[in-house]
Amino acid sequence: MLKRLKRQTYWLACSFVAFLLLATVAEKARHLVGENASSQSGQFTWINCFDMGTGSMACLAKEGIKSYVYNIRAGHLSRVRQRAFEVAYANALAEGKAAKIAAKEANSAGVKAEKQASKKARHILGPFSAAAWDMFEALYYGGTWYEATMRGFGTMCGTYLGGLQGEMNLGRIGYLIGSHLGSWIGGRVGLMLYDISIAVHFLVSDYSSLISGNYREGVGSYETIMEENSEEL
Repeated sequence: MLKRLKRQTYWLACSFVAFLLLATVAEKARHLVGENASSQSGQFTWINCFDMGTGSMACLAKEGIKSYVYNIRAGHLSRVRQRAFEVAYANALAEGKAAKIAAKEANSAGVKAEKQASKKARHILGPFSAAAWDMFEALYYGGTWYEATMRGFGTMCGTYLGGLQGEMNLGRIGYLIGSHLGSWIGGRVGLMLYDISIAVHFLVSDYSSLISGNYREGVGSYETIMEENSEEL
């Protein structure tokens, strides 16, 4: 037990240090490329759902998708429970048990199967719902599809891993805490990687311009280079 605790503490410390290093590099990358070319999302709140514009549309789309997905989930759980009940009931009758006892055992088997299916569905639907919301948020704030994809993928991975780790340690409450915390961390990591990739592209473009003899002094941001390249074309 103590050895496991030390291992988890070491893993958390390494993850925290890696997160800080990545955040520092991403901050430098944002300064390098400029505010307009860096990530635009990360500021969406529930208040934006009442702006009677794209924010309201994003919230309505999110809630509509959630309702549709949860309806599918409820139907799936009902079918799983009914199937497990029928199989367990038939097996109990085949073993020569009374109908009342067979129904009681089959009902228990159905409830158990429904709980297992609900657990699996939670691990699938949670990350996808969180990723979809963060993609809406990124697009709402004027981010590109690349930014939205990076943030959504990071959120999905963070929600899944955080929820899984939390559930292993604290059960259902741990899942809720871990999935929310993992969602936030994963989304921020996705944005950091986006900013770093844009900065790398900026450096490559800058270096290519220098090599080709088209480098001009005073070009200090990624968006300026892109504007000049568009004018030349």
